[in-house]
Amino acid sequence: MKFKAFFSRFVLVLTPMFLTLFSISCNSPEVQSEQPSELIWDAEQKLKDLGIVLPEASSPVANYVNAVRSGNLLFLAGKGPGLPDGTFITGKVGQDLTIEEGKEAARMVAINQLAVLKAELGDLNKVKRVVKVLGMVNCNSDFTQQPQVINGFSDLMVEVFGEKGKHARSAVGMNALPMNIAVEVELIVEIEDN
Repeated sequence: MKFKAFFSRFVLVLTPMFLTLFSISCNSPEVQSEQPSELIWDAEQKLKDLGIVLPEASSPVANYVNAVRSGNLLFLAGKGPGLPDGTFITGKVGQDLTIEEGKEAARMVAINQLAVLKAELGDLNKVKRVVKVLGMVNCNSDFTQQPQVINGFSDLMVEVFGEKGKHARSAVGMNALPMNIAVEVELIVEIEDN
C-alpha cells in the first residue's frame, strides 16, 4: 500500500512537468516547420468566388491616362460608377440617392478600378498592397456620411485582397463631380517587383 501511495504522488508531481516539457517541444521551431504553411491569398479566385466579372477598363474622358507607375507604386486616376451599358450612377447622395445607393455606386467604382488594375498588371495577384484611397462623394454641404458611402469601395477591396486590401483612406464631400456622377475614387497600390 505504501508503494501505491508513493507511486500516486510520484505521478501527480511528474505529470505537470511532463506536460510542460511536451508543450515546449511541440512549440519548438523544428516541430512548427513541419506544420503546413498558410494558404496563399488568390485575388483572382476571390473575384470569381464573389461572382464578379470585370468590365473592360474604360478610356479616360479627358487628357490623362488611367494609371501611372512610379517605382513599385501604381497611381490610378479617379473613376466613377460606370455601368456595363455605358451609363453612370448619377446624382447627389443624401438628396437624389440614399446612402445605400451611394454605397452601391462606390462598389461599382471599385469594380471599375479593379478592371484598370487587371488591364495594367494582367493579374490582380501582382498587387502587394492597396495603399491609399481618396473617395469623393457628390453631396450637399450638410451631408456628413461620406465614410459610410465610401465603405462600398473599401469593403470590396478587402473582400478581393484580404489583409492586403486594408488601406489608408480619405472620404470627402464634393459640391459637384464630372457628369454629375455620384462617387469618384482615386487609388494608389503597391505592386510586386516582378
